[in-house]
Amino acid sequence: MNPLPTPAAAPGAALLTVRPAPDYAGNVSPQLACQWWQAGQAVLVDVRTDAERAWVGFVPGAIPLAWKQWPGMALNTGFDEMLQAAVPAGKKVLFLCRSGVRSVAAAQRATALGLEAYNILEGFEGDADAHGQRGHLGGWRLHGLPWQQG
Repeated sequence: MNPLPTPAAAPGAALLTVRPAPDYAGNVSPQLACQWWQAGQAVLVDVRTDAERAWVGFVPGAIPLAWKQWPGMALNTGFDEMLQAAVPAGKKVLFLCRSGVRSVAAAQRATALGLEAYNILEGFEGDADAHGQRGHLGGWRLHGLPWQQG
């Protein structure tokens, strides 16, 4: 007797799955983050610098709250207070940075503050390609999600 075949996962199902993380609620794809944000289930916080948002682009409606300040990249000493003021009780918070590194640190800090925090994988621009250029390998912008040029 032949065993029944197992059903294949729906195309793109992995994009809508939370990936576990040790120090915060998890990692999510840009697509899932956008879905939660547009449905009002989460607050989207862009932790890139003001300069990055102005020069590279931004997500309209995202809360601009730099994790580090330009120039010098010193930690934003007002981050905790501004974050707590921006995220209503019971809402998830999604963190977006350039490539998904600073957003991990922000998600860890938000978790320590008692928030349900997620890192957005790939960030706004994605990883650098073989030529050291961003914008070709993943990222919020490459996936055609809402954004504007500064």
